[in-house]
Amino acid sequence: MKKKWGKLLAATLSTAMILSMAACGSNGGDKQQQTSSAKKSSVVSTTDNKEQKEAETPQEIVNLKWVFLGGGVPTNMDAWKDELNKYLAEKIGVNIDFEYGTWDNWGEKRNTSLNTGADYDIMFTDSGSYVKNVHDGAFLDITSLLDSDASELKSFIPEKFWDAVKVDGSVYAVPTYKDSSRSEYFVIDKDMVDKYKIDGSKVNSLKDLDPYVMEMAKNESQAPFIMNKDGVSGLVDLRYDSMGLVGLGVKYDGGEKKLVPVYEQPEVMEDFKLLHKWYQNKVINTDAAVATETPKYKAMFVAWGWKGAGKTVWGPGIGKEVETFQWGKTVLSNSTVGGSMNCISANSKNPGKALQFLQLLNLDTKVRDMFAYGLEGENFTYTDDKKVHKAEDETKRWPMPMYSQATFFTVSQTDDVDFNQWDEVKELNANAVPSPVLGINLDVSEFENELLNCGEILNKYRSELYTGTSDPEKVIPEMMKEMREAGFDDMMQKAQAQIDSAK
Repeated sequence: MKKKWGKLLAATLSTAMILSMAACGSNGGDKQQQTSSAKKSSVVSTTDNKEQKEAETPQEIVNLKWVFLGGGVPTNMDAWKDELNKYLAEKIGVNIDFEYGTWDNWGEKRNTSLNTGADYDIMFTDSGSYVKNVHDGAFLDITSLLDSDASELKSFIPEKFWDAVKVDGSVYAVPTYKDSSRSEYFVIDKDMVDKYKIDGSKVNSLKDLDPYVMEMAKNESQAPFIMNKDGVSGLVDLRYDSMGLVGLGVKYDGGEKKLVPVYEQPEVMEDFKLLHKWYQNKVINTDAAVATETPKYKAMFVAWGWKGAGKTVWGPGIGKEVETFQWGKTVLSNSTVGGSMNCISANSKNPGKALQFLQLLNLDTKVRDMFAYGLEGENFTYTDDKKVHKAEDETKRWPMPMYSQATFFTVSQTDDVDFNQWDEVKELNANAVPSPVLGINLDVSEFENELLNCGEILNKYRSELYTGTSDPEKVIPEMMKEMREAGFDDMMQKAQAQIDSAK
């Protein structure tokens, strides 16, 4: 598909005139010296006046618009924005305005802005539509602009994260450098860990948990592993990078850029069989395949995050102290990084300023805290040790989500935890196993129908497969037969050809 390129506006440089004075001869020295001094004085005076005039002339403010994924408009939006824009104007000469979308209407909001040619400078996006929008010419290639207008930001975000957002070898997005790798954890009620003497040092897979959960199911009145119809995707996704395909993936730790049918791999089949065994023995709730929600308390569940989230999120979420055990390795792919990105419009009149704003948002703690926590003195205050104390009044809680904004690694810590959880996240990112196909984003238009048809087939079987409800040795062959009839092998061949020819 032909790529439409945005046009960069050339920056205009003003040239300063250099005044020089000729040296005088020796005759009439005193008079000439006075004349020379007078001329010199005149030059100095002119320069001083020019500098004074420039100092009195206000800096021209560039207005930017950000099509933004929020959690609702804050009640004190105007006051917050006034304070923010004063600071932005002083630091980089910009003001920022917002067009809000929420997850309920985000797809419609994004598509309206893209399809109607709406006037905006920055847009939040994710891997679900990013590559298509790039190929449609919506976003600007910022590869060279990063060097000229945001070199600090380019250095701050590790290279592999920039690689993950490349399309045809060029960068079109600023990745939100946060928990951008994928780490999954078994989260278990600490009382159960103690009661059944679960040795966390020996738990890194479903198989490792098997003797413990089987014992729990025998003795507890409630199924220990309660899940909804989404089931546990990690048994495939922690092993294979799907690249946005269905039923296909490249093995993370295999080193080869080769797609394989993931559901037909022996280790995947073994985990599905174990999950089915758990379902048959009441380790898993009987309504898992149709359940849309789960109760607040669950003795055990699986979550994507980091170990410290056990104290800050997962434990409080079920009202218990929990232990967390990592499942498999931390992995890094285009999709894990692409969960949150911000792009510059190909039609932006001020792409350099837009990129400077994103740099400031990521690197300046004052700006970062304002987006993460709101207006100082109203939504939060700083403690003596520079931590953030959030307003206890629920009506003053800040609704903007941190994950759609910028990095987590320059935001101030809150005073409700006694450790820096972002240090752990940064370490997970640094040690993540990168996909062999990191930076290769597929153009699915070549096999769009096959992808959609296979997706519908997977959705028909997915819940019963990923919750252990049905026997995988019967379901998987049946599902793969239908997929192959719908063009699965053709999709694999075309996708593999793109991988082989990638830069």
